[in-house]
Amino acid sequence: MTGALAVYRRELLALWVTPLAWVLLVVFLLLEGGIFYAIVVHFATLPEPSVDSGPLQAFFGQESVLLLITLMLLCPALTMRSFAEERRSGTIETLLTAPVSPSAVVAGKYLALLTTFAIMWAPTLLYVLILGKSGDLDAGTVLSCYLGLLGVGATYLAIGTLMSAMTRSQLVALLLTVFVVFGLFVLGIGEYLLEDGWLRDVSAYLSMGSQMDDFSRGIVDSRRVVLDVTLVACCLFLCTRVVESWSAE
Repeated sequence: MTGALAVYRRELLALWVTPLAWVLLVVFLLLEGGIFYAIVVHFATLPEPSVDSGPLQAFFGQESVLLLITLMLLCPALTMRSFAEERRSGTIETLLTAPVSPSAVVAGKYLALLTTFAIMWAPTLLYVLILGKSGDLDAGTVLSCYLGLLGVGATYLAIGTLMSAMTRSQLVALLLTVFVVFGLFVLGIGEYLLEDGWLRDVSAYLSMGSQMDDFSRGIVDSRRVVLDVTLVACCLFLCTRVVESWSAE
């Protein structure tokens, strides 16, 4: 993993000195702000709000289809340039000839993407403060909401990093990532369409929507955490093998 920190700093700088991250940040915050506002207005008009649900649960859980759609667009846009652009411009050869291992390159780039993802979500903590002013919020539930969000985001970013390593085109990388994460979304829908059985159980286990719904209620299911960690590890392992194949060429 020698050199991972140097690659991390290089990638993080490259993300924020270009307009991409700033444009995504502005669009993302406008979109999430609109969704949050609509949810708060909806709950404000309810005569008797349910004790089992609230704006926080609706934002992260019960209406998480909107959240998942946002992530299905945000994560591919963040990851599409990570390897594809370097391969297209030829700078990846310079990076690979430096005293940096392929695993360090992958780890550094991925951690920079994950950091950027976390930075983009940081302003949404203001939503939590706003809700805290108008009612009681459980700190544990807030933490579990963001933990679930980090798990889903980390999975999508790992998939996007792998897809970017498989092509020289940012557009192709974007489309491949959207296709794969949308496939996971469709598999999760099977939880509501299939009859009881092992296939439905698999769909429920793979459902990112169910994961966010559980975490939004303060339920931290270790099986969900294991799934996210496994998917991230598998994608980064395959990505490392792809990068190693370039070194052998």
